[in-house]
Amino acid sequence: MEINIQLKSLADKINQLKDKIGTEESAKHAFVLPFIHILGYDAFNPLEVVPEFTADLGLKKGEKVDYAIFQNGEPIIIVECKGWKEKLSVHNSQLFRYFHVTKTRFALLTNGITYQFFTDLDAQNKMDEKPFLEFDITNLKENTINEITKFHKSNFDVDNIVSNASSLKYIKEIKKLINAELDSPSNDFTKLFASKIYSGRLTEKVVDEFKDLVQKSVSQFINDKINDRLNAALTKETIKQQDQEISIAEDDSKINTTEEELDAYRIVVAILRRKLPVSRIVYRDTQSYFGILLDDNNRKPLCRLHLNGSKKYISLFNDNKTESKIPIASIDDIYQFEKELLDTTNLYETE
Repeated sequence: MEINIQLKSLADKINQLKDKIGTEESAKHAFVLPFIHILGYDAFNPLEVVPEFTADLGLKKGEKVDYAIFQNGEPIIIVECKGWKEKLSVHNSQLFRYFHVTKTRFALLTNGITYQFFTDLDAQNKMDEKPFLEFDITNLKENTINEITKFHKSNFDVDNIVSNASSLKYIKEIKKLINAELDSPSNDFTKLFASKIYSGRLTEKVVDEFKDLVQKSVSQFINDKINDRLNAALTKETIKQQDQEISIAEDDSKINTTEEELDAYRIVVAILRRKLPVSRIVYRDTQSYFGILLDDNNRKPLCRLHLNGSKKYISLFNDNKTESKIPIASIDDIYQFEKELLDTTNLYETE
């Protein structure tokens, strides 16, 4: 089973069980051990997963971490678990003390839902105070799953993970800074933009005014980007649907082009011939609808007519080429959509 499916299954299990899990031990068995299993390690093999792992810390003897994952006889990840309701803090964690006395390069602090992976980027053999990878297993993104996959037994490569950990750490911090600036732009961030478009002196009052402008501009920019992507996805889906409709073999014997459909086609032609040669306005009848196309191209629909059911409809296409199905009482109502039909021809002017 692919790791993303296994992680999704574990996330579903956690959401179902967490309110019934009251102890740290229960969280270990229900949440953490299954995660270790997903990484390809056998929790019941003491050569791979050692519970209550002990390492002597100078005069301090017998302190333990919950698990140590071994490979080739050496610990590669030490794991400390907390109850699922507990907040994670590395400052009171035994991981911090254990890290430098083992040969591992990775430590995992988890409550079964939040997972924090640490290494020693800042100082060799000393665990960093901030994790290079942190995630909520019940809300995983694709790029995070890719990072988790690197810890799988079949993929585990210390040098590769450590090399990538530095990038992950800085990306995480940069994202935090960006988020903070978007919520409340700092003076430096505001001046970065204001200095390029404002010719006067950047007084404190001017900077304060630009803070609001910068925040609104960034917000609108992000919204525009999101809308562009959504519209692009909708357009692709429409094209895909249209291509599927073309690929479905139509049984000609089941298609009956009615006189009413032909009369409706003539009405559309009468409207559109003001902007288009009649030869470019072509109809294509299907079992689902009566389509009127530009240049007999299914990717250039001018409108669609649904006249054979108990209710009649005309489908029109907006600037994003998304279809709107509108009820009509009779084909004479098509004249009401003269402007929309003429505007539709503009969609394909540059194609």
